Amino acid sequence: MSLVEYHVKDRTAFITLNRPEKRNALNHELVAALKKAFDDAAIDSQAKVIVLKATGEAFCAGADLEYLQKLQKFSFEENLQDSNHLKELFLTIYTHPKVVIAQVQGHALAGGCGLATVCDFVASVPAAKFGYTEVKIGFIPAIVSFFLLRKLSEARAKEMLLSGDLFSAEQVLRMGLINYVVDAGELEQHVLQLAKKLVETNSSESMKLTKRMIAELPSRSVEDALHYAAELNAHARGTDDCKRGIAAFLNKEKLSW
Repeated sequence: MSLVEYHVKDRTAFITLNRPEKRNALNHELVAALKKAFDDAAIDSQAKVIVLKATGEAFCAGADLEYLQKLQKFSFEENLQDSNHLKELFLTIYTHPKVVIAQVQGHALAGGCGLATVCDFVASVPAAKFGYTEVKIGFIPAIVSFFLLRKLSEARAKEMLLSGDLFSAEQVLRMGLINYVVDAGELEQHVLQLAKKLVETNSSESMKLTKRMIAELPSRSVEDALHYAAELNAHARGTDDCKRGIAAFLNKEKLSW
């Protein structure tokens, strides 16, 4: 049985966590399989958008407890290497050239909440709980905090990271962590419709450049950020997609991307 399943349909790549007996908890092998799936999707010409989903009751319960016990015997260097392994997965998703939609059908906790946080869109069922519970076991939500602070205000991020509490889908929707709360029976169709809309109405090159811009701008000074944005603007004007889009607009033609 594959830890991660990958298939493409209607120009959408579906990456599915498939460790339901462990509530899709993260260990070294599952993280590696996810990294490979996202790398495959990046070069898959048949895939324009990605849906990250999971089998079973939980979306992802965070780190595997057996794996955490094993890490207790690691040296600092071994733990640093393992931490970088997870960091690379989150960074791969966050900076991925294709839009990533998280389809959250169950609880997303600790590292699992981190997986949802780094996606571009998140749709969840009402019953799902979200939270960073690391402080309750003497651990820290280190890597995920970087991405959470980009998505939420400092006050909201502190509320999640320092309390270790679980939050309902409606609560994190109001915070801005997720985008949609959808009844369980309608979740899959909602995500498919969103993916279809992005595939059919948006330029893949434009979405890629926009994602890159959003990732890059916050870390730059005002002047540097505006210079970078102007360079991207100039680059975008010269792309085939932009030329095609403007021509279609001027000619009142309907584009099919």
